[in-house]
This record gives sequence, C-alpha cells and structure tokens, in this order.
Amino acid sequence: MRGLTICCLLFSIIHLHFSSAGIPAYAGNNNNLSGKETINDSLPAVLPGNRADLFRNNLENEARLRFAEHRLPDNKNEWETYRVMLKRKLLEKAEITTIDHRLPLLIEETGVLEMKGYRIKNIAYQSRPGIFVTANLYVPDGNGVFPAVILMMGHSSNGRFYNNYQSVAHSLALNGYVCLAVDPWGAGERTTDHGKFEYHGGVLGASLMNIGQTLLGLQVIDNMRGVDLLSSLPYVDAKNIGATGASGGGNQTMWLTALDERIKAGMPVVSVGTFESYVMCSNCICELLPDGLTVSEEAAVLALVAPRALKMCNHKKDSNPAFNPAQMTRSFNNALPVFTMYGAGKNISYEFFDLPHGYMKEDREAALGWFDLHLKGIGDGSPKKEIPFELVPQEKLMTYAAGKRSADFIGTEAYCKQEGASLRAAFLNSRTFDPAIKKKELRDALNITAFPALGKVHAYGKTEDWDKLALETADKRLIPVLHRAPTNQSQEYVIVSHPLGKQHIAENALNDLKKKGAGIVIVDLSGTGETLSGIENVKEKSMTYHMESRAALWLGKTLMGEWVKDLNTVADFVKTTYKAKRIGLDGSGETALAGLFLSALEGKGDYLVLREAPVSYLFDNRESVDFYSMAIHLPGFLKWGDVSLAAALSGKNITMINPLTMSGRPVSKDQLKEYRAEFDNARYKSRQPGKTIFQ
Repeated sequence: MRGLTICCLLFSIIHLHFSSAGIPAYAGNNNNLSGKETINDSLPAVLPGNRADLFRNNLENEARLRFAEHRLPDNKNEWETYRVMLKRKLLEKAEITTIDHRLPLLIEETGVLEMKGYRIKNIAYQSRPGIFVTANLYVPDGNGVFPAVILMMGHSSNGRFYNNYQSVAHSLALNGYVCLAVDPWGAGERTTDHGKFEYHGGVLGASLMNIGQTLLGLQVIDNMRGVDLLSSLPYVDAKNIGATGASGGGNQTMWLTALDERIKAGMPVVSVGTFESYVMCSNCICELLPDGLTVSEEAAVLALVAPRALKMCNHKKDSNPAFNPAQMTRSFNNALPVFTMYGAGKNISYEFFDLPHGYMKEDREAALGWFDLHLKGIGDGSPKKEIPFELVPQEKLMTYAAGKRSADFIGTEAYCKQEGASLRAAFLNSRTFDPAIKKKELRDALNITAFPALGKVHAYGKTEDWDKLALETADKRLIPVLHRAPTNQSQEYVIVSHPLGKQHIAENALNDLKKKGAGIVIVDLSGTGETLSGIENVKEKSMTYHMESRAALWLGKTLMGEWVKDLNTVADFVKTTYKAKRIGLDGSGETALAGLFLSALEGKGDYLVLREAPVSYLFDNRESVDFYSMAIHLPGFLKWGDVSLAAALSGKNITMINPLTMSGRPVSKDQLKEYRAEFDNARYKSRQPGKTIFQ
C-alpha cells in the first residue's frame, strides 16, 4: 500500500483482532508444551469475567505517577546544571554514546533531476563506518548561501518518496531552502530487500536491542550525520539549519533538535505528546527510549531546545491518542517556563489543525512561515502560502535502481548479524566468568531492582482436579495459578508456563505430566493468558506483546524481567505452601527463558525443561524473525553473554527440547554439536555444576 503513511495508521491495521484460530502456533513435536492450532479448553479460568484490564491499568497508573515526579527546575542556574545531566542520560539511554563527525561522508551521487527553480540529487552518505543512508538533496537554483532543512520520514511504505513527505521537500526548495530528505534506518531504500517495503519496527527493530543499540538512537545518529552533510556544503548557511518531519519523522525531529544544537529551528508534526501517553499506546519502537520515564518526561526534551525555536503541529482528528493535542499541550505548558527563563517564550509555539494524521498542506505552510522567521529572519512566523509544485515518480528519486543496490549494503538484518557475531566472539573467547558479577549484570539487563513479596492468596474453589488461586504481590499484581496436588509421595512439583497463556499448553503434554504423578502448578505470567491486556486480545503474532514490552521499557522494566519476578513468586509460594521438596520449571519459548533467568539469578528450580527456546540470541534469519514475540528482546543481552552463560549460572540440570535459533528455525546437527561444547565450556568457565541436555 504505497499511500499508507504514518505510524498510527500502520498500527490501526496491525492491531485488528483476529480469530483465535488464526494465532500462529509454536511448531513442535508431541512431547512438548507448545500450543497447537486448537485452544486447550480443558483448563478452568481463575479470575472472574468482565474484569478491568488489570495489566494495562497498572502500567498506565505507574506512568501517571512518573509524569508527576518529573518537575523541571524553575530557575536558570538549576536548569543549566540539570540540562547537562539530562542530555548525558538521554544520550546514554538512546545508546548514542559514540558518533564520529569526522568520519568521511563519502557522498555518492547517482542522479540529478532538473526541476523548475531547483534540482534534486539522488544520493547516499556514510553515517557510521560502512553504513550508508539513502537520501534526496533538494537544491534551489542560484549560488546561495541558502538556509537548509533536514526532513525525516514517518512510516510511509516507500520512505522519502511518499507524496506527503516528498511534498514538504518540493515546497521548501521552491521557497529557497536546501532540503535533505533521508530514509529512516530500515525503511525506504534501506530495507532488507531493496525496493521491497518492510516495517522497520516490531520484532525486527527490537532485535537491535540485543546488540546494545536502539532504533531511536541509530536514527538520531543518521540524522546528525545528515546535519554534518548539510554543514559541509558550500551553498548552505550552516548557522541556519532547521528540522522537520511527521509522526515517526516528527519524533526524530524532536530528538534531533533537542540533542543537536546546530538545529536552529525545529517543527515536529503529529508526533509530540507525553511519555506517559506512550505507555500501552500504538507507537513504533523507533519512538521508544528505554527507561525514558525513569529519566524525564517529554517536556524536558522539548525544554532542551531552549532558547532555540520549536513549533509543534498536532491534528484534532489524529487516530493515535498519544498524539492528541491535549497530550502535546501538557508537554508544551511544562516546557514553556524554561524558554521564558531565557527570554525566548515566543520561540516555542504550537498549532492545531482539524485534520487526520499526516503532513498536510496546512502543516507545510506553517513550516514555511516558521522557518522564514527563524532561519531567514523574515516575516512573523505565521503560515505562508505554498507555491504549486509537481510530484516526481518514485523510480526517478531512487538512489539505486530497483534491485541494483550494492550487495554489501547494511540494513537491520546485516547489522544485527555483524555486531552480534562480534559480541559473541568476544564472549566465547572469554577465559573465565565471575558468577557474582555476571548475575548482577544479568539482573541489570532484565531491569530487576527487587523481587516483590507475596501479599495475599485468593482461593476460588476447585474445578475437577484444579485448585484455582490468584497470588497478589506486594506491588499489587494478580498472578492466576492452577494447582493440582501430587498423586505420588514424592512432593515434587512442576511449574508450567506458556508465553501465550495456559490455554495454549498442549493437553497431551499435561496428560504426560499427570501420569508422572508430580504436582502441577500452571501460571499465567504478567500480560499473558487471563492477564492479557484487552487491547492485545488475539492479534498478529509479529505484534504480540509489542505494547506491553514497550510500556515496560519506558518504565525502566522489561517484560521478561516481570515474568522472572512472577515465576519467583510462584516458586516461593509452592515451596512454602505445599512443602515441595523438589521443583521443576517447565516453560515454552520466551517463558522457558524466564525460568532459566530466574534459576541463573536466584537458584530457583531443582531442574529445568526449556521447550522450543532459542540456544542463542544471535540474529539469524529475517524471514522468520517474528517467531518469538517482542518480549524476548533484552537491551544489551549479547554484550552480557548468551543463553549458554545463563544456563551455566543456574548450576542446574537443564533439558532443552527442540532447541531453536532466534528466528525459530531448527538447529542443525553441526550447530548442535557446537552449542553442546559452548554450553559445557560456559559451565567450566563459570565453575558451576550441572549439565545441559539437548533433545
């Protein structure tokens, strides 16, 4: 769909509800706990129907509290100190720790179109070593020097070629501005297969976190290098550079303007709201700042622009509530006092239009007036009538002919493989691991600050063989649990979990456990099964736990970490309440890893069964990257180590049934031989007991 543009419209399609029969099942054999195409209806519900969306409400309430905590300094001296600290933290959280402005841009020009009053150059430039950004450079006729504007794209199916974004560039060029229109990381001409659209967010974009990167940060670096390019051109006035974009591109505009003081004036369109409003809302992971709400609110980012110029345009008919004008106004009102402290209250402004989401003519005319005032020093900043222009066919604007891009062009897949392989090589070459240090680092990666105590236990009677319980934690979460007492005298229990909830546990697998006579405890972890958020319901697999994972990360958590905490609560409950002498942790996919990480951190579980879990976090295949949900991805995990190290730190015997790659592909015999050696070596280097068996 060539005309599909912005983030919220994209997600309105992605989050359509599907029938339960349409849920993609985990592949597996008859001996695992993976859900099949049919739902297991044999297990009773624990919680009453028609209840509130507890998971969503808890996260949103925490976000509201975080908003209230972040008050900006109200005097200039305190603000100057605060802004230095804030900028440092934001750069750190976005993983913008290194950027080489002296790196050669290596600008490649592949074509020029002569237009009436300006020309368009099809180019690529080097952002990071070996990484190139595809772009168009719009240059007015004449010798200059001209003010310039960098234009950043939202989620259009064809990147910078989309009519709405292309229109902004044409309009700016006709009004005497050099405009650099850049493709975002992983979009436009920067997709896996040249000329084929793919959504750059979702699980694909989240995969960057495993190598210690963020999609937001990579885009900011690309855009800063775009400013380097504009500043290097002899016909550009480097002291008068602006920035603009809509939706995801507007988000990039805000971050670039806040973090790069070479931007004199910025205008984000349909993108500014509050960090609070992004929690459990349909936004892209390119707009996610991990731990963002633990650091600041969006008003602080806007305030970093002061005393430079910033104008926001929001639309009253926007379908994404995160970009509602009321949300933007909250941030504006909290940022305004900082601009006022600099005597620059007029340099922050906003305008509402009675329009849907997008970069429309009204926005373009507002941008022309705003940039004329702040980059040319003319006019009063009010909208300026647009000069008519003609759009250009996509094929004429492409840097490379369709399918003719260099084979070594680096996109998300290649970058994750390249950086992941480098990190794993360093990990595998480590001579020894200090368990205490690595456990602390793993806890940090999971963002677990504490394990909440068990508060109340709610008992809801018995259905057939199952006791129905809900464990209420000290931080006010309910964990639905089904309990079946042992039928032998061993006092052994198995805690069973599935990433899509208990209804996806195969009935034959439960029957096998029953035959063994051990006690069975089935748990729906946070946001799964009976605690599934209502807006998630049943949805496309590639977007499973997208909002939940993003929300947790905004709040300084990870969804995987929350699952680890839930399993800890259940394990302690089983130990103390049922006097269990031996406890097994049996999970599938992502929840199998949650059990593994709990055992690595706290020694819980006397043995572990990991069904269809990945043997490594190394990115291996773009085509099936959505096999696991977004909940599996952890910031910097491959910098920490890998699955084999977590297995070693557990010190327990582990059975991995049907081990898979990170993209859900079967592990070959040759690969399995290598992984056996790796898992054994990790235990040896950690000086830990136990054995990992692959079946």
